[in-house]
This record gives sequence, structure tokens and C-alpha cells, in this order.
Amino acid sequence: MKGFKYIIILGVLLIIGYWVSDLFYNDESYSQAVLKYRENKDLNFRSVTNSPLPDSVRRRFDKLTYYAPTRDYEITADFMAEERPEPVAMPMTTGTQEPYYVKGKAEFELDGQTHTLTLFQKAGSTADTLFIPFTDQTNGFETYGGGRYLDAIPNGKTIVLDFNKAYNPFCAYNPEFACPMPPAENRLKVKIPAGEKEFALK
Repeated sequence: MKGFKYIIILGVLLIIGYWVSDLFYNDESYSQAVLKYRENKDLNFRSVTNSPLPDSVRRRFDKLTYYAPTRDYEITADFMAEERPEPVAMPMTTGTQEPYYVKGKAEFELDGQTHTLTLFQKAGSTADTLFIPFTDQTNGFETYGGGRYLDAIPNGKTIVLDFNKAYNPFCAYNPEFACPMPPAENRLKVKIPAGEKEFALK
């Protein structure tokens, strides 16, 4: 009987140990995947053909700067689909406008508050990925003053907002680009210290 008890205890300990190691492994794997994604982006920015940087800047470019990846900002939000028959006119940094369809809203909890973001799809696009231009309380201090972007794909009634992959618009590197400006409803009253920081040559 004692031996049987020891076997049960050992089994429980093995399960707990497996669960803990799996948790850390998953977090580490996630961080490695984010870092690899960032390395590939740096390679594209150094590329003559793919870089948004002016050539004189590209030749001196080393790498972009980011917050350290953390799963605290990989947030599963509630997704409320919305289909409007007509597109909205998205203001661009050049003073022009481009048509985007509103596809839904994402609602999530952060720092004890409920936040909502509107998700868009560019007119003519057939991609499942939705576009989320947003601002937060880091803009103009640690991140680009004009806001940042996020891409996400709904999964039924939820959507994962991975702010570790928040990125700057191309006009943050080159003012010749026309970039969508985050609408008023996507101005978050909270800091999002995740993703890409303000661009500056080292």
C-alpha cells in the first residue's frame, strides 16, 4: 500500500514538473519566435529593394529598437464583427484619404480598465488579417509620436492582439510615405510598453 502511495505521489510530481517545464518552454519559444521575426525585419530594412529607409539612412542602419517581448502583452480580446456597407475615409499623413472598411471591434482588459479598438480592412483587400492603427500613452516619449500599427486575425468571437509585434508606420522612417493615421476611437488611455520603439539611428 505504501508503495502504491509513493507511485501516486511520484506521478503527481512528474505531472506538475512537466506542466512547469512546459510553461517555461512555451514562454521561451514564444520569445525566440518574436526575436527571430525582428531579426528578419532588420534584414529587410538593410535590403536595397525592401527597405523603407532613404538610401543614405539605410547604409548606416543597424537594427530597430524594441521592448523586450513579454506575454503580458499578448492579449486575447473579445471580437465583435461588424459589417458596414460603405468604407470610411481614413486620413493619411499626406493630407489625403484612403477607403477602409470597418470589420469589427476588439475589447480587452488591461491595467484594470476595459479598452476597445476598431479593426479595419483596406478596400480591395481579401486578406484575413485585419489592420489596427492605434496610439497609446508611450507615443512621443518611447514610441513614435504618430502611433503604431498591429495586424491580427479573428478566430470566431476572439482575437489575439500581440502588442509585441506592434510596428511603426513607414512614415516613421521616411516622410515621403503616406500612412494611415489612427482614428480617435483607437487612442488608448494606457501605456503599451511592447513592440517597436521610436526609430533613431545609433
